[in-house]
Amino acid sequence: MYMKQHILAALREEFSAWEGAIAGIPLHQRALPLTPSAWSLKDELAHLNAWQQRTIARLEAAQHQREPEFPPWLPHLDPEVEANTEPVNTWIYESNRDQSWETVYHRWRDGFLRMLELAQTIAEPALLDANRYPWLNGHSLAFIVIASYDHHQEHLEKLLRLQKSGRLL
Repeated sequence: MYMKQHILAALREEFSAWEGAIAGIPLHQRALPLTPSAWSLKDELAHLNAWQQRTIARLEAAQHQREPEFPPWLPHLDPEVEANTEPVNTWIYESNRDQSWETVYHRWRDGFLRMLELAQTIAEPALLDANRYPWLNGHSLAFIVIASYDHHQEHLEKLLRLQKSGRLL
């Protein structure tokens, strides 16, 4: 269980880093744009939550030995195709922009914790085997979970740079 524990520890650390970064932003600023971006912290979390739902679907599929049941997105755009990333992200933004900070935050938080919980239930060999789940097209579940970590880290680094610059105070 050595590698699995490292992956889970990294996810827990990422979650804690996000919680710390969020706590450092006054509540009244959490729905304001993070200049130079047009997105707010709320929008960033809605974006991350939407994508982590795909990771959760894959982990649930592995747990129940079935194909993933992804959340309904744009039927004409495959989110796995890189050329569709921008239109999908725009759709995610538009779908969530009227949600409250509290709703978006709790969905993201609950989703991240669910992802952690599910990853914990998968045996290490199943998590690491790139050939175990044909619907992953040669990727392991660990690859998918680490990609979610990387996605969160990418957005966290931008947020931390803004905090360090003093633009969020």
